Order: sequence, then structure tokens, then C-alpha cells
Amino acid sequence: MKKYYSDIVNYLNKYTINVVSDIPKNKAIYGIGSISRSDVNLITFYSNSEYNNLIKITKAYGCLIKDIDKHILPKNCFPIIVKDPYLAFAYLSNFFYPTDISKNSINKYSSIDKTFIKGNNIEIKNFVTIKNNVKIADKCIIGENCVIGPNVIIGKNTHILPNTTISNSIIGETCLIQSGAVIGDRGFGFTSNEKIEIRHIGNVILGDNVQIGSNTTIDRATLDSTIIEDNVRIDNLVQVAHNVLIGSNTIIAAQCGIAGSAKIGKNCKIGGQVGITGHIKIGDNVLIAGKSGVTKNISANSTIAGFPAIDIKLWKKNIIKQYRNLK
Repeated sequence: MKKYYSDIVNYLNKYTINVVSDIPKNKAIYGIGSISRSDVNLITFYSNSEYNNLIKITKAYGCLIKDIDKHILPKNCFPIIVKDPYLAFAYLSNFFYPTDISKNSINKYSSIDKTFIKGNNIEIKNFVTIKNNVKIADKCIIGENCVIGPNVIIGKNTHILPNTTISNSIIGETCLIQSGAVIGDRGFGFTSNEKIEIRHIGNVILGDNVQIGSNTTIDRATLDSTIIEDNVRIDNLVQVAHNVLIGSNTIIAAQCGIAGSAKIGKNCKIGGQVGITGHIKIGDNVLIAGKSGVTKNISANSTIAGFPAIDIKLWKKNIIKQYRNLK
């Protein structure tokens, strides 16, 4: 997608990113590429010293880079000086490759309940089923083969990718829910001996700017709400059980399992394949290493690892001791 360098600068300036470079304003740029595969039509970015050898021979026309690092670029590559190259790259990825925009159409093969309340300029693609008491706000896109409802409210500018099922949920604005996710179905609850199912009659609430990965499941609450707050990022293949609360800005990597009624604070980072037991509280700003098993309450600002998860410094010491004992 062709852009002029002046357009790139103006776009980054809009997000308060200052840019310094000798690239001519009318120079055409056709996208962003990797350090090793870019050519004279593309720009790249450098933010990791592991790529020192590659950046020295890149064929990219320009490179987003810190001022302190510009000396490592080859003569053919213009430095594009920014404070945070990775952040600038993130913004430009959206500039060159924007998300889909609604075509304001409803496919004739969709099945839509008469109680549906439709916002302006929404797009509903092939073979979508919309059940009773669904409200979808302006500029949303619903992908192929999705099932929406009953009792779903979707905020404006939200994009639901194909083969997703959403029921009994309130979805905020500017969310992205990727293919195969299941949100708002019944939770895992029954009496242990008689196996009598406990009916789940609550819902799921997603805040604004939440992203849910492919094949992730978020169960509806037993009675109240399973809540995912604003700006949360949840990766693929994550299980979020009934009545869980996940605080704003938290990031959860793939294959995590969060048991019922666990409360996770704001600004947490949870590595892949972490298991979190039910009915515990994890404070704000907690970092959990991958494959950890969290079995008790965790104080705010902690960094933990292992099973059962403990302070990461103590965990490392224990690993060293075990290694020495094996010798």
C-alpha cells in the first residue's frame, strides 16, 4: 500500500511521536518489512541488539531506530529517528495495513431474529445467526458463520471474526474477538457426587478495546458477571471460567486456564500455560512466568514462577539447588 513519507510523519505526529530523518517528503513507501527481507520500497525497524548482524546488511530504504543506534545502519538505509522504534512500528503497522471497515451490508443468507436492534453502518457476513434480544451498535463487523445471542449487546466499532459464538454477553466498543472464540456459554459447575448441574444464569461483560484470541472460552457467571475490564489482551486457547474478574490492561498468553471466581488485578502479565486456581486474588502489576501454577493469593507487584508459584528469585535458587543435587 503506497504511502508518502510525509504521510508517515504526519500519522506518527498525531500520536505524539517525533520523527527525524533526511528522507524526502514526497518519497513513496510501500510498506514495512523485516530487517532481512525488506527492499528499497520498504522501511523496517530496529529495537533488538540480537539483529545487529542483519541490520548492517539490510536493503530497506529506511529504518525506525533510536538516535544512539543509527551508526550501525548501512549507507543505503536512511535512519528514521524515533524515541521508541517498536512503538512507532506498531502504529505504522495499522497505518499501512488497517483493519476492515464495515461495508454496511447484511448478507441474504444470514438468519436474523425480528427482535434484533441494528446500529448504523454494520456488516453481517455469510451465514450469521442472530438470535433474540441482540443489539449491535454502529460500524461493527460480524464474520461468517458467527452465532450471536441470545441477550448480547455489542458496542460500536467491534469486529467479530468468523465461527465465533457469543451469548449472554455485553461487549464493549472497539473490541476484537478472533475466530472460534466462545463467550457467554454455561460454566463448569455441578455437585460432585450426584452430578447435578448448576444452572449458570449470569453473563459476561467485556470492557472497551478488549482483544480475545482464537478458540478462547469465557464462561458466563453462575449468578452475576464474568468481567474482563478495558484494554485486556487474551491470547489463543485460554479458558476463563465463571465469575472470573480480569483487571484492565492485563495480558494473558496462550493456553492459560483460570478457574472460577479468581480475581486478577490490573496491569498483570501472565505467561503461557499458567494455571490459576479458583477463588484466589492476584494483585495489580503481578508478573507470572510461563507454566506456573498459582494456588494462593498473590500480593501486588510480585513476580512469581513455578509450581506451586513462589517469588521468582526463590524459585531460581531452588532450581539451582536441585541441579547441584543431581550432580
